[in-house]
Amino acid sequence: MEKNTKIYVAGHRGLVGSAIWRNLQQKGYHNLVGRTHAELDLMDAMAVKRFFDDEQPQVVVLAAAHVGGIMANLKYRADFIYQNLQIQQNVIGESWRHGVKKLLFLGSTCIYPREAPQPIPETALLTAPLEYTNEPYAIAKIAGLKMCESFNLQYGTNYIAVMPTNLYGPRDNFNLETSHVMPAMIRKMHLARLLNENRWDELRADLALRPVEGNDGSTGSDEITALLARYGIYHDRLLLWGTGRPIREFLWSDDMADASVYCLEHIDFDDVRGTDPDVRNCHINIGSGVEITIAQLAQLVKQAVNYRGRVEWDATKPDGTLRKLTDVSKLHSLGWRHTMEIEDGVPALYNWYLKGEK
Repeated sequence: MEKNTKIYVAGHRGLVGSAIWRNLQQKGYHNLVGRTHAELDLMDAMAVKRFFDDEQPQVVVLAAAHVGGIMANLKYRADFIYQNLQIQQNVIGESWRHGVKKLLFLGSTCIYPREAPQPIPETALLTAPLEYTNEPYAIAKIAGLKMCESFNLQYGTNYIAVMPTNLYGPRDNFNLETSHVMPAMIRKMHLARLLNENRWDELRADLALRPVEGNDGSTGSDEITALLARYGIYHDRLLLWGTGRPIREFLWSDDMADASVYCLEHIDFDDVRGTDPDVRNCHINIGSGVEITIAQLAQLVKQAVNYRGRVEWDATKPDGTLRKLTDVSKLHSLGWRHTMEIEDGVPALYNWYLKGEK
């Protein structure tokens, strides 16, 4: 790509999109286009068409998505499948109609079966049932990557689908009602520490910046204490979901962004389609290839936060998939490897959180 290539990053304010935007800027790309949700509703087909008519981007990064953790996936199943399908339909469709030269679609490794072989190769796609808790989101993302694949095969487009593992980093979602495991754990541990040490001014300031269930810290201490207890946060202990035994892989968002931009710059559809006549596996896993238990993650977070209370586990709550590690051999063979190890990434994310940014 030329440095003046017009690149539209859909979702440029989120965890994924903002990291890709920063990486593109760092590499000298200066003709970047982004729109907030207030400026452009990607579920509005006519609004998306008008945007493409006006801007005529040459490259599109589809990082916009409706995302969340186990709690949100269970509670808002219709939203996860409907909104993501609408976003993908509109952005990919208009990209084709406007002759976009290259598109990068961001999915998730939740596309793979619950009982997929470990580490999970790209060939595991559509070989067995999905994990029920995030099935609607997974189906939407499978549809997105298959849209990319199908447009490539029928129309000769150059759309690449990448499937990042669990991501974390600056601009992560710390909303206790919808966040993923690591940011949720960091914030819960932080609030538990403040509660344990009776640092009420800081606790109220945290809620003022990121309200929980509408509580902005202005209510009485008893009401705040009861609110935090609903999330397992008590004066003397922190109760986390599940058993702590599930094994996960995590990738720093800036590493993911670097891998994504690397794919934009160096990898085409013909490089990943393989020799399979059905072309079932044209997507690329993006991950670290390093795994850790949720209990081990809790210990890293506890050290970073300097929390001195007890950490307990609520085994009545779901664990989700027991092990999920991606096979990143295809990505390595294409020339990219991660740089941030989780032992350094957890304190880095907590330090970002303490800055009070959103």
